Amino acid sequence: MTSPVQISVSQLSRLVGTPAAPAIIDVRNGEDFDDDPRLIPCAIRREFPSVVDQIDAIAADTGGQRAVVYCQKGLKISEGVAALLRSKGVAAEVLEGGQFGWRDAGMLMTNDVPRNGGGQSVWVTRTRPKVDRIACAWLIRRFVDLEAKFMFVTGSQVKLVAEKFNATAFDVEDVRFTHRDSGCTFDTMLQEFGLRGDSKPAEALGRLATVIRGADTDQLDLAPQCAGLMAMSLGLSRQYSDDLEQLEAGMHLYDAMYRWARDAYDEKHDWSGAGHAGSR
Repeated sequence: MTSPVQISVSQLSRLVGTPAAPAIIDVRNGEDFDDDPRLIPCAIRREFPSVVDQIDAIAADTGGQRAVVYCQKGLKISEGVAALLRSKGVAAEVLEGGQFGWRDAGMLMTNDVPRNGGGQSVWVTRTRPKVDRIACAWLIRRFVDLEAKFMFVTGSQVKLVAEKFNATAFDVEDVRFTHRDSGCTFDTMLQEFGLRGDSKPAEALGRLATVIRGADTDQLDLAPQCAGLMAMSLGLSRQYSDDLEQLEAGMHLYDAMYRWARDAYDEKHDWSGAGHAGSR
């Protein structure tokens, strides 16, 4: 039975990838991390024992946000760090079973995100995004790095800006994160970050990827939702002249799409108006 200061794998899995996700802190020691360097989506790496000396900064970084701490097994290291965070006013819980429990349940785990010399995740792509570039930015912020920064620049300058500013280029030719074969950049990111599998969130991302691919590559017959996503994406691009403002609005769109893909993709509505003919 989960204790009052623990959160179960299934409970945390429901929160990951949504705006309600807590700050997730990986406090495994170096040896345990080297055994399996994958992270729970959007986890921040704070190695034990140095995490103890950083506890004030970590507490400040949460900004009062709920936090979940995990080590390899969810025992003494997790318990101690979570207790220290609670002493700093952070609502901190321990992931029951730790990284082993999450892994053994077949939950999503991510490969490490590219970072610059300052430890930041910075991404650069072309201006005036429509479908794939907004979808990719959403995926990164919800499943890879909550604090990821995005730069939108002239298409011919993307790779040069990436080089000069130590950023990661995406959705342009001849880079790691771009279209491959019949897939779009969103598909590539799912593959590169290891966000595939049999878990419900992984299945939802795969379902969402089909809709994004259809809308982005003019294959609107791939899924019934493709045309709707294309229409909403084009509408957003006309509504916002600032790409970063469009991204923030697009986050809400893809948050809703993800919840549909995870929890409501098979739901139908068939009200025909029968018995309501007299109401206007």
